[in-house]
Amino acid sequence: MRIGIIDYGASNLYSVGNGLTALGKPFTIITRPEELAEVDKVILPGVGAAGSAMEKLKKSGFADVLPTLKIPVLGVCLGLQLMAEFSEEDDVEGLSILPGRVKRFRTELKVPHMGWNTVSLVKKSPLTEGVPEGAYFYFVHAYYLATEPEYVIGKTSYDADFPAIVQKGNFYGTQFHPEKSGTWGMKILDNFCKL
Repeated sequence: MRIGIIDYGASNLYSVGNGLTALGKPFTIITRPEELAEVDKVILPGVGAAGSAMEKLKKSGFADVLPTLKIPVLGVCLGLQLMAEFSEEDDVEGLSILPGRVKRFRTELKVPHMGWNTVSLVKKSPLTEGVPEGAYFYFVHAYYLATEPEYVIGKTSYDADFPAIVQKGNFYGTQFHPEKSGTWGMKILDNFCKL
């Protein structure tokens, strides 16, 4: 089993790598779309802004190839948001893997939503196998995905409910950072590796 982490300049690439190393899972850093043919699973990490991230994905050719993949793909934080059709952040078109738009939090609460929060599991998924209802995960984000309920596996409330875990076929996403979310985050990462 070979896991590829896409390198498009996202700063949490190495924290995801450290998470996989802690699980004893070998991985490869992928810098060109052609290398995707050599892996069994792909992680699209993400810390940063949607506009520059999409620009890099387009320039490198990943934007054309990612939506066509048949292997399991996990988008983390911004990586999940890039799977949407459109993001209010930088008013940019996404990869259109998931229907819906990425919206900015409109709340009296502090933005970005930062720190530990619970996830309510609303649907079964191999990604959340063995994860208890109401487990805590670590979030850092000012934007969230608004998508169809059929793709929502887990949700979190921050003034309003938003999707924390999504799945559409072989595409998975977490709004939180599993590699920074202790036992249950690592469980989700491990589940992804076992898909």
